[in-house]
Amino acid sequence: MKEFKEFAKILADASGVIIKNYFRTKVNIDAKSDNSPVTIADKKAEEIMRELIMKTFPDHGIIGEEFGMHNSEAEYQWILDPIDGTKSFISGAVTFGTLIALTKNGQPIIGVINQPILNEYLIGDNKSSFINGITTQVRNVNSLSEATLLTTDHLNIAMYQDREKFNALLRRVKLYRNWGDCYGYYLLATGFADIMIDPIMNVWDTMALIPIINGAGGIITDYNGNAAETGDSVIAASPTLHAAIIEMLNN
Repeated sequence: MKEFKEFAKILADASGVIIKNYFRTKVNIDAKSDNSPVTIADKKAEEIMRELIMKTFPDHGIIGEEFGMHNSEAEYQWILDPIDGTKSFISGAVTFGTLIALTKNGQPIIGVINQPILNEYLIGDNKSSFINGITTQVRNVNSLSEATLLTTDHLNIAMYQDREKFNALLRRVKLYRNWGDCYGYYLLATGFADIMIDPIMNVWDTMALIPIINGAGGIITDYNGNAAETGDSVIAASPTLHAAIIEMLNN
């Protein structure tokens, strides 16, 4: 694990150099098949990480948002989202990050959220999580009325889940904001928020989050309360709140 953790930092540093070079510059923005934006920064950041993985661990596999799968039958798989929150990136906001996960036989064992502009590096291994080398924990609030709730895009709730039940949850919490994408999970893991919800997710969005939230003492599942690694949505929260949120949104 030590070797893999050290290598994850190498990947984060290499991709971060590229992302910094393009941040708040006039980059061309292309649309992918699902109409989501992609830039040269996304592509070059993933390219450098893929090159490093294939050179250092040639028997490992890769799943990347921009360039797909490599060596898909490998026991170890690196799962990459070079810029999670491209809409924030192209808008000059810092609510984005690079997601790096390592899975073994389909189970995430290391997760990274790297924010290169703020020089913040968050890593977890399901047992503990660290922000720039300092142990981090979710905060435990006693009730929803004290909680801060985050989500990436309010419109996605109505598209993929029950909007009225989500709105009922909004009326119960203290504060609601759209500080989303991986930045919302970063805020949860570092004790600045209490609930992060995404009604639709891809594997490259989810896998890195699991070891981080677990390591910080939180609970992360899909929208129905099932294992996050096999789902297509996420509800992550402090352990004092998670069960109540699942109940409110599904029953």
